[in-house]
Amino acid sequence: MDNSSGVGVLDKAALVLSALESGPATLAGLVAATGLARPTAHRLAVALEHHRMVARDMQGRFILGPRLAELAAAAGEDRLLATAGPVLTHLRDVTGESAQLYRRQGDMRICVAAAERLSGLRDTVPVGSTLPMKAGSAAQILMAWEEPERLHRGLQGARFTATALSGVRRRGWAQSIGEREPGVASVSAPVRGPSNRVVAAVSVSGPIERLTRHPGRMHAQAVIDAAARLTEALRRAG
Repeated sequence: MDNSSGVGVLDKAALVLSALESGPATLAGLVAATGLARPTAHRLAVALEHHRMVARDMQGRFILGPRLAELAAAAGEDRLLATAGPVLTHLRDVTGESAQLYRRQGDMRICVAAAERLSGLRDTVPVGSTLPMKAGSAAQILMAWEEPERLHRGLQGARFTATALSGVRRRGWAQSIGEREPGVASVSAPVRGPSNRVVAAVSVSGPIERLTRHPGRMHAQAVIDAAARLTEALRRAG
């Protein structure tokens, strides 16, 4: 099969990236794997390094660069958002409460999708809202599976404890009662990407009067089911 696109320099750059997919390579290794002339392979690898699509390891060998991971994450986010609408709408309809999807960004979490309860008293979190990682069931979910050092840092000043997050990992869901905002309760569960890393949190939230002081008893299963549907969608696309 002819893999030529008709744009020679792009075809050669794609050869270099494909060669690095199997692991680090010296310049000689790139030449052997791609069949490119040594000066051409070197020029392309250095140009790709400039764009962060290629990097070097400690031995100076060429490896795939960080820009590729960033692009992959963005593609995953697009797939997540494309699936989120109907899943959150269903979750709202099943629970009768507002449903949200949160992603972590540094020390904050962002509401990237939502389905609001249509009437009556409700917890409204507009899409695009940034909320702290120090309180709320979604923050617990986005924090619970972090590596130990980041987890320890994140717990400083948080409204929840390491023991609470241990319980979250064991149960597979989190709840909060008046933690982020007085009078508001919520339940959240993790959405996992193809590598099984937690990439988002699905939540329902509303007044404590309706969700009670044990909101997980009422809504944990529905939230877990919604998170599982989004996880499955990402795995199919991954």
